[in-house]
Amino acid sequence: MELHDVWFVLIAVLWTGYFFLEGFDFGVGVLTRLLARDRAEKRVLINTIGPVWDGNEVWLLTAGGATFAAFPEWYATLFSGFYLPLLVILLCLIVRGVAFEYRVKRPEERWQRNWETAIFWTSLIPAFLWGVAFGNIVHGVKIDRDLEYVGTVGDLLNPYALLGGLVTLTLFTFHGTVFTALKTVGEIRERARALALRVGLVTAVLALAFLLWTQADRGDGKSLVALVVAVASLVVALAANQAGREGWAFALSGVTIVAAVAMLFLTLFPNVMPSTLDADWSLTVTNASSSPYTLKIMTWLAAIATPVVLLYQGWTYWVFRKRIGTQHIAEAAH
Repeated sequence: MELHDVWFVLIAVLWTGYFFLEGFDFGVGVLTRLLARDRAEKRVLINTIGPVWDGNEVWLLTAGGATFAAFPEWYATLFSGFYLPLLVILLCLIVRGVAFEYRVKRPEERWQRNWETAIFWTSLIPAFLWGVAFGNIVHGVKIDRDLEYVGTVGDLLNPYALLGGLVTLTLFTFHGTVFTALKTVGEIRERARALALRVGLVTAVLALAFLLWTQADRGDGKSLVALVVAVASLVVALAANQAGREGWAFALSGVTIVAAVAMLFLTLFPNVMPSTLDADWSLTVTNASSSPYTLKIMTWLAAIATPVVLLYQGWTYWVFRKRIGTQHIAEAAH
């Protein structure tokens, strides 16, 4: 396997890790409006992801940096062609981070309520736009012979990409709902399990339609296996949720995300951005990659840094592994 193929796989792993981890905290952010009934319950939801949300975004930074270094042509075409939606995502992530930190800086109810509203919208919008972006990457966009995007923003809002956005939004919300059931106690835990069933059924319908469309468009035997794993994991996750096995439900919803993202990258390879104007103008792992020497240096650096990142993130999740409820909020306030 060539180094550019290895880095395509590594970038796929980074995006998978990002969607697995940031997916549930996007979902929890959406639940601050869908699940929480009062201010105390909103605080419970936010506190479940408070210690980990910023660490989850490390995966995005690493995926973006790896794409820039390993596939500069891909990075340039992607960020120039998708400038507006990616800018909206960036602004949402900035405001979201500020909202987490500033929400408790003042005691006024209006101040805190406004920041909680910001958390909801800046979780919902990126969860939708990431699906739109990856839907376009997989389906193909207008790239000319100079390897530049020549379409418009309107071209990105095609039915396949919009369906992809709905899938990521509902899937992340489901992922966040089972995470909430796993991390909370009391009434909010029971309501999270009930909501997970409703959200999960909607997710299953949308995901099946999107993945079947992807398979029919560009799929092969490997992507079909990933499709089956994704759908089966989602169904079993729903069953585990109904049985009160929150740990299994969360793990299996994570497997669904992993399998779905794997399917997208399997159908994409060896392209990194297919051209809908001419297949010969597509960006591939070969014509979009850096030099072999650059990739070699990057591989050594990744081999050293990756275990460190995994260790400190794993330690964070272990330290903050216990469940919380509104009674803990009351004690903290007292």
